[in-house]
Amino acid sequence: MTYLEQQQKGVEFLGTLTQKAWESQEFKNLLINDPKTAIEQVTGKDLSSLDRRIIVTDQTDPSAIYINIPSPPDADMMELTEEQLELVAGGVTPAYVAGVVVGVGVCWLLDRYL
Repeated sequence: MTYLEQQQKGVEFLGTLTQKAWESQEFKNLLINDPKTAIEQVTGKDLSSLDRRIIVTDQTDPSAIYINIPSPPDADMMELTEEQLELVAGGVTPAYVAGVVVGVGVCWLLDRYL
């Protein structure tokens, strides 16, 4: 699976979790308080060997703006497609870079555990 395909799968997965949290206060609370268990419920996969923490924050307050500061990208984890290389050569926006960084974390989780 290419990095771009992993990133798309990650976006779809995050969309699924978000939709479930919007539909069920019980699931939303579980996702915030015990994200591994919530993700296990959705995927049917065992995350007990996951050696990273998953932090979920409720960002549904429309009167607030939330900013996530992701960890710096790990060059060893990123392999850009030709399309992404062309974008970099032509200049990219900070939002794209932030999206790539978030995508790397989600792709890592999907690739390794889901």
